[in-house]
Amino acid sequence: MRAKNAALLTGACLLLTACTDNNRPRGELVYVSNEDSGDLSVIAAASNEVVATVPVGKRPRGVRVSPDGRTVYVALSGSPKCPPWMSEEDCAAQDTDKSLDGIAVVDVATRKLVRILPGGSDPETFDLSRDGTMLFVSNEDAGLASIVDNARGEVVKTVTVGEEPEGVRTSPDGKLVYVTGETDHNVTVIETATGDARAQIPVGHRPRDAAFSSDSRLAFVTSEIDGTVSVIDVEHDEVMKTITLPQGSRSMGVLVGVDNKKLFVSNGRSGTVSVVDLATDQVVASIEVGPRPWGIALTTDGRKLYTANGPSNDVTVVDTETFEVLDRIAVGESPWGIAIGPATP
Repeated sequence: MRAKNAALLTGACLLLTACTDNNRPRGELVYVSNEDSGDLSVIAAASNEVVATVPVGKRPRGVRVSPDGRTVYVALSGSPKCPPWMSEEDCAAQDTDKSLDGIAVVDVATRKLVRILPGGSDPETFDLSRDGTMLFVSNEDAGLASIVDNARGEVVKTVTVGEEPEGVRTSPDGKLVYVTGETDHNVTVIETATGDARAQIPVGHRPRDAAFSSDSRLAFVTSEIDGTVSVIDVEHDEVMKTITLPQGSRSMGVLVGVDNKKLFVSNGRSGTVSVVDLATDQVVASIEVGPRPWGIALTTDGRKLYTANGPSNDVTVVDTETFEVLDRIAVGESPWGIAIGPATP
């Protein structure tokens, strides 16, 4: 009986993820926020199978994993969905419940919601400080970024940023946070030591996301309307050059490859991911991934890329060496954001 049980456990481990010698799961987990179904899909990266679905709250969008991999944070909003083509009058007529705003905290080991942190008004995306003690949150309808003390569970400071802030990214060295302002077409640079804004950098039209090189010297900001990526000299707070993506691109999510040689950009309504060679700033591949990809994430080894395809309720998996689509994974309704972290023992 013991041998049979051990065999069953080993088979389950192989199905869900890799296992250690004592059959405890290891590997990586992919977390997908599903805006319309109000939940978080958990995918085992080794098998590309959904292993859990965690209810989190209203309109989950931005998602991040703590540095130790034990906690997942998800931005929630009680504000209605108001796409760019909706009039202000129609948007205002929809129901808003600010009591539903916040940052959901999910325990990875139990895969349960354990609490909700305040996150200011209409949290859209956020990032963590390098040590995971602070959260920097974009408040889309307020033109602010809220700084949240994780342990105290309270907003300790608000910072004025560009109108309709969306993308938030902490530099790898932990010194700066970039917040994109969609309507003001700029990026606000916040110093993490003080929580003060030190600069606002003009970029292209409707900036959506930002990413940094591993040495924190360069930043890359996508501009959806222009279909471009602004390359920023971080030390001098200025745009060095602009990378133009293929015609029709609607650049949204952006990631730097683990070796700093490639840039991956999800292109929204054009349904593709552009791969840019950072040695030449040339697009070397355009990968068809599905309708309106937004959130993207890379496994730690950089070998697999995941995209959240909102209209088709699925996630696409791409081989970053061959640029081939490996899999399509059904998740919840309107997947929006993706983050990847280690499976806890």
